[in-house]
Amino acid sequence: MSPVLAGVLQLLALVAALALAYRPLGDHMARVYSSKKHYAPEKWIYKAVGANPNAEMRWPAYLRSVLAFSAVSVLFLYLLQRLQGHLPGSLGFVSIKPDQAFNTAASFVSNTNWQSYAGEQAMGPLVQTGGLAVQNFLSAAVGMAVAVALVRGFARSRTGELGNFWSDLVRGTVRILLPLAAIAAVVLVACGVIQNFSGIHEVGQFVNGHSLGVKQQWNGGAVASQEAIKELGTNGGGYFNANSAHPFENPTPFSNLFEIFLILLIPFALTRTFGRMIGSVRQGYAILATMVTIWLGFTALMMWTEFSHHGPALQAAGGAMEGKEARFGIGASAIFSVATTLTSTGAVNSFHSSYTGLGGGIQLLGMQLGEIAPGGVGSGLYGMLIMAIIAVFIAGLMVGRTPEYLGKKIGTRQIKFAACYILITPAVVLGFTALAMALPTPGHSMSNGGAHGFSEVLYAYTSAGNNNGSAFAGLNANTQWFNTTTGLAMLLGRFLPMVFVLALAGSLAQQQPVPATAGTLRTEKPLFTFLLVGTIVIVTGLTYFPALALGPLAEGLAS
Repeated sequence: MSPVLAGVLQLLALVAALALAYRPLGDHMARVYSSKKHYAPEKWIYKAVGANPNAEMRWPAYLRSVLAFSAVSVLFLYLLQRLQGHLPGSLGFVSIKPDQAFNTAASFVSNTNWQSYAGEQAMGPLVQTGGLAVQNFLSAAVGMAVAVALVRGFARSRTGELGNFWSDLVRGTVRILLPLAAIAAVVLVACGVIQNFSGIHEVGQFVNGHSLGVKQQWNGGAVASQEAIKELGTNGGGYFNANSAHPFENPTPFSNLFEIFLILLIPFALTRTFGRMIGSVRQGYAILATMVTIWLGFTALMMWTEFSHHGPALQAAGGAMEGKEARFGIGASAIFSVATTLTSTGAVNSFHSSYTGLGGGIQLLGMQLGEIAPGGVGSGLYGMLIMAIIAVFIAGLMVGRTPEYLGKKIGTRQIKFAACYILITPAVVLGFTALAMALPTPGHSMSNGGAHGFSEVLYAYTSAGNNNGSAFAGLNANTQWFNTTTGLAMLLGRFLPMVFVLALAGSLAQQQPVPATAGTLRTEKPLFTFLLVGTIVIVTGLTYFPALALGPLAEGLAS
């Protein structure tokens, strides 16, 4: 079987699996967030944190809860790393230095999981499992809670109440993420992913049955359980430095395809949840169609550019095999790469810096779209709904009519919130990139010059600001400059947009629905899907094209 055909068949199998899971999972999540019942374990949690799950919150109170919970999470994870050397379960590893501990705490709480360290050489099971894996659940649940609050803004009328953050956080964790992660972990163990607390082993090296007399140290760990939520929650931080290219995390082609399925599962299914909660599944299908169109388009482009044969080495290998695992091949690596950069996952099963110039540009553009196709858990849905508001506003300008979306008028206040949302992340990304290129200190971390060196820096801040977490690994990011600035970019890129999302949700919930008329734009139709795709591409292109032209486009055209 040709590598191209194998890649296409894997893509078709992935689409079929996602289609089968779409409706039951989407309906289940809608029931979870609409239920008035509290289970006994949830009541214990509410009592422990002193929260009243039945108290409705307006958007300022909801936002304060999100920020307060996240701030406490950053502090807890920072202290856990700083005290690692004095705690049990450290495997003898020393405490993490301050700038790196801040970077890692900001990374995992913001659902970014950018890693400037090698996990198996820096952190024991206490930090890995009790700190990082816990935040994988909680940061994903926070994103889902904010998305649901925006959906309630569309669904409710003449009230500013958006639900209860603590209830949404606990239900998302207990009823959605924990059960799915438990099932996924069992499947991964069956595939060969390790799951233990055995510590460090010395392993000899052998060639053809003969010992080389060289010893290596290998860690065990609760890898399968962390791998499951790492992908399911679109987190991306690996137990090992090689991430999902490591055979202990991702041993077989089947486990690779299953991990891609986990990455895309909840973000796609949330469109069904959205449709059910607003009372129109066709609106959910329109958002889904937009996400799928972009995702399939990017996947096809990535497979094309990586399978293109330029030069004898690529012809002999059947494509651009540099930096890709032979057990996965080009097709599976390309599908994984697009899935992880179009979501806020950041997990990698191949070396992104070794992709072709145009392939690296596709990865960058996927993140710069705002990671909305399908995007991160929760963040992808609310990002796409913001873009839908922008598209409706543009359509209204074309016909000289006050725009409406889902029965809510899009006025000056709403469009200001949406505009601030789409501007804040580019400002963070391009601002920090400009500083890094202008100052002498960051330049010492660049192992490459020219267009590729610029692409490495642009990729780092794009990944941090969009809460992705993957990297062009030719850049040494474990410095005080990059640990501090990427940490700030992660926090700003995660929580500032949430301010505008929740403010927008509150303003929408206060409105009285307006009836549809002959002049109302039908947002459940294919025409709106094309309009939304065009709006996303144009807005992103106008924002990032100059930077892309200096980096991956220049590199790709020169090769």
